[in-house]
Order: sequence, then C-alpha cells, then structure tokens
Amino acid sequence: MPDRKIVDDTHRIPGKRGNGLLRREIWVDGQGKVTRYNLAYINAAIHGGDNGRVIGYDNAHGYHHRHSFGEVQAVVFTSFEDTEEQFQADWLALRR
Repeated sequence: MPDRKIVDDTHRIPGKRGNGLLRREIWVDGQGKVTRYNLAYINAAIHGGDNGRVIGYDNAHGYHHRHSFGEVQAVVFTSFEDTEEQFQADWLALRR
C-alpha cells in the first residue's frame, strides 16, 4: 500500500504576528507511521533564497535535514514529534 498524505496545510501568518506562511505536509504508511514530512516557515521578505523558506525540516532526498536561511544541515532524527517541536521552537524564535 502506498504512503498517503494526511496533512497538507498552509497557514497564512498576519503581518502583525510575523508575516509569511507555515507549511505542513505529512505522509504515513499503512500502519500510520510518518514516512515523509515537510515543515516550513516561508517569508520572502526575510529570506529571498530557497523559495522564501526561512526555516524548515524535511526528509526528502533520503535523509533528515534542516533548512535555515538557505543553508542545509543533516539532523539527528529521533521522532517526527521531536522534529515538529524543534521546528515550532525555531520559527517562534524568529518572531521575537
């Protein structure tokens, strides 16, 4: 059974709260285990490269990695939940 996308959300952040978009895509296998993900904070006014992606996490290209202002670094993956928490902390820190 092929993976299926269970989340495909784009949330627009109002200008007074930081502006930009939050993007979440999550795929699961037949047992409900997360197999693919893409979490991104997009704001071309802050960063024009990487299609406006300021910060993001995904596991495309066969490894787990973090995007930060155009730089890509491999990350140690413990769980999707931990990755999602780290993404939340990263983008909230940018709002301050």
